[in-house]
Amino acid sequence: MTSKLRALILAPHIDAYDVGESLTRFRLLEELSKIADLTILALECTKGPPLSEQLPNAEVVTFEEPEWLRRYERMRAMFRPNIFVVAWFAEKWIRKSLSEGRTWDVAHQILPAAPRYPTIFRKFDIPYILGSLGGALPTPKAFSSECGSASWYTRLRGLDQVRFKYDPYLRSSYARAELVLGVAPYMNDILRAIPKKRFQPFLAIGVDSVETAVERRVVPQTMKMLHVGRAVRTKGLRDVVRAMAYLKEFPDVTLTSIGDGEEIAICKAEAERLGVSERVQFLGKLPREEIEKYYQESDVFVFPSFRESMGGVLFEAMRWGLPVITVSAGGPGFIVDDGTGLRIPVTDPQKMPMDLANAIKELLAEPVLRNKLGAGGRQKLLAEHLWKIKAQEMLKTYKSVM
Repeated sequence: MTSKLRALILAPHIDAYDVGESLTRFRLLEELSKIADLTILALECTKGPPLSEQLPNAEVVTFEEPEWLRRYERMRAMFRPNIFVVAWFAEKWIRKSLSEGRTWDVAHQILPAAPRYPTIFRKFDIPYILGSLGGALPTPKAFSSECGSASWYTRLRGLDQVRFKYDPYLRSSYARAELVLGVAPYMNDILRAIPKKRFQPFLAIGVDSVETAVERRVVPQTMKMLHVGRAVRTKGLRDVVRAMAYLKEFPDVTLTSIGDGEEIAICKAEAERLGVSERVQFLGKLPREEIEKYYQESDVFVFPSFRESMGGVLFEAMRWGLPVITVSAGGPGFIVDDGTGLRIPVTDPQKMPMDLANAIKELLAEPVLRNKLGAGGRQKLLAEHLWKIKAQEMLKTYKSVM
């Protein structure tokens, strides 16, 4: 009987009861633990049951986060000091385990996703992988005046390229890695100043299943569009509202926005100014079950987010067989292809609404294409993005670097 591949995983924070990166990486490791022998080093969970109970198929070694760190929630969110805490504990544990004769075929620092953190694996003679790494997308200059001024700690991200060139710990972390994974191809360009043996895109989000196919009756010159996302400028809601002004000859084309944030008031004022407020509704934050209802009942998902590293809401829309209109940059440009949606370039606040309107008109004029793209999205998820498929893909990746 062939023994399972042995992988040592550093994942500072994963939890089935959390959201975002913590949850998606948990789901990947949960599936991977069924087909590989995983040793997972992480901080103990604070929201759900112990991590060892959440991942019964893996060897789970957890470290307690110091109490003083828990008191400073804002500092933790900004500077992620817990990453260095778990690295310190994990390094001691690995050295002790190696001295006792433990071995692994491959090591993988799966989190943090931000590319600005070195890895302790550079200190050991184990082939290792970094990533998937994401984020780090700058705001396009043409949109900077509408995005407001960044907070001081956000502006510190501008030091990343300097560190990629000169930080010896960060550079050696990348140089010694057998493979660097990025959430999308754009990350290879972000990391252009840093030495790497090999780069490969790996989208670190997936789905458990897709919804039953919805038969959407196409009514000529009618379309219910949906935008879901946190209401900040970069998510592109303002551009979709502006696009509505170029569609006044189609009074039955409507837009529904789900999500809250400072952008809602601005978009409401914009809709009033452009004379399209009767065709745009802003629902704010809704429970998950209500959001699913809108995915089911809409015709097209419009999400021109121009600083998006991944785009989980695109998967949510594709699960329901919705054709997608998005941008050809970042994560959305990688997730959506010609078989699942239409992509427009990221240009400027004047041209993007016109490009969006033209894409909307294309789907209005071609109902067969609309249905084809929606079906293509469901098929793409089934073929490439079920969590069990993602785990098999990661296992192949591990074997390729051994």
